[in-house]
Amino acid sequence: MSENKAQHPDYTANDLDILNSGSWGFDSEDESSDSAAEASPASVEEDNPWDEEASEPTAEQEVQAENQLSRVELQPGGIKAAIEAILAVADVPVSAREFSAALIVSEPAIETALDQLYREYNGYDDGETVHEPRGFELRRIAGGWRLYARQDFSPWVGRFVGGAQSSKLSRAALETLAVIAYQQPATRSYVAQVRGVNVDAAIRNLKARGLITETVPDEKGITQYITTDTLLEKLGLESLDQLPALAPYLPDVDQVASDPELTTT
Repeated sequence: MSENKAQHPDYTANDLDILNSGSWGFDSEDESSDSAAEASPASVEEDNPWDEEASEPTAEQEVQAENQLSRVELQPGGIKAAIEAILAVADVPVSAREFSAALIVSEPAIETALDQLYREYNGYDDGETVHEPRGFELRRIAGGWRLYARQDFSPWVGRFVGGAQSSKLSRAALETLAVIAYQQPATRSYVAQVRGVNVDAAIRNLKARGLITETVPDEKGITQYITTDTLLEKLGLESLDQLPALAPYLPDVDQVASDPELTTT
């Protein structure tokens, strides 16, 4: 080294060391880094997060990820649109609890969405725009919600479905249904006594249409009949309490049994 220094007086001792090693600048740094990596590979692996072994997602994490992707709120239209989709295919009233279970949404959120749909269908004025009512309306009946054609359009809807006249109930069936609706549970003999005629055919017709059904027998073991939720759906009622007050015009069961004029001959 003294020889080199003598031949190259402008070089310092450090310069001569670098010159003799054959490395300059970044190359020397790279080599020193490589040698350091070779000397302590464990330290490099410890500091490199990409070298850590990937852990498998847990079942709970997979469920959370799936639920996040399937949240109905993330779909176009959100909860309200999902409710409309269900109402479009439902053939019976759908309760808030059933909506909640199907959409995996809380019942308060369902109730809020239903209230908004009810308001939108009936039309409203927000101060800037008057939103006209729709051709259908949302009704709460039989403990649930269902879409109905708006009554304002019943003349035109009636013309469209006019071919279904034969599906209407006969007067005998309507009278039988009225007696059962107001005096249920009612036996066949009681209905016959009130109407003054045989009601076997009418009861068979009403049962076939799902408007009445059998319930627990009376104390004598005689079959009794009650109306079904299907009747409420057809009438668009929430409960039988909304029926017109016709009970005063209908004889009591005890009155029928004691009054010979009301019994069949």
